[in-house]
Amino acid sequence: MAASAPDLISVFSSPQELGASLAQLVAQRAACCLAGARARFALGLSGGSLVSMLARELPAAAAPAGPASLARWTVGFCDERLVPFEHAESTYGLYRTHLLSRLPIPESQVITINPQLPVEEAAEDYAKKLRQAFQGDSIPVFDLLILGVGPDGHTCSLFPDHPLLQEREKIVAPISDSPKPPPQRVTLTLPVLNAARTVIFVATGEGKAAVLKRILEDKEENLLPAALVQPHTGKLCWFLDEAAAGLLTVPFEKHSTL
Repeated sequence: MAASAPDLISVFSSPQELGASLAQLVAQRAACCLAGARARFALGLSGGSLVSMLARELPAAAAPAGPASLARWTVGFCDERLVPFEHAESTYGLYRTHLLSRLPIPESQVITINPQLPVEEAAEDYAKKLRQAFQGDSIPVFDLLILGVGPDGHTCSLFPDHPLLQEREKIVAPISDSPKPPPQRVTLTLPVLNAARTVIFVATGEGKAAVLKRILEDKEENLLPAALVQPHTGKLCWFLDEAAAGLLTVPFEKHSTL
């Protein structure tokens, strides 16, 4: 099995330029969705370095649309660590502090786990909340998912050779043996990732260069988790900085906002 080619690979001269372009793309996708028949925008966020990148750029990019538009955003999280929201490892907690506090999105439209539940129940509870937010969808269909990728090729909390890569029924799955701490997490599954209208992977730094070459160029039989993200009808894009793209030989678009 070979990974399908992405619709677009964009390479930026720095993480700062990447972040500015990513924020503009989020704002543009939101405007497009809000003007459509459903008149709402569903965004799925990942943690790690994306938190500071979006916190730095998205408030200004989203501001021109005004509070009335942001009131029609729905925000979920692609995975979450089973820790209190005040914990430094909480993805929602970090976004609440650094980004959501600066965007007038109603709290009722920010979908989070209940970190007080055991991990299996937390996954079931989060799945129930997503189904309520995406009524009418057999599988929740996000307008935009922003994903990261680890040096091992993991995305969300889907790790190489883990049984969760075979999950086809659940939309949210618990994981108690994450190779990366903390071990207990809740993650969206591949059926949800591949149902999205647009998926953007973001990767920066030379530490990602080797795995990106494997994902985007090598014809591996046993695909890494990030390479298994192949939206059925949606678009797949990669936003990279020059360091992360350093080993690529496939064609890509070079961007500079300077």
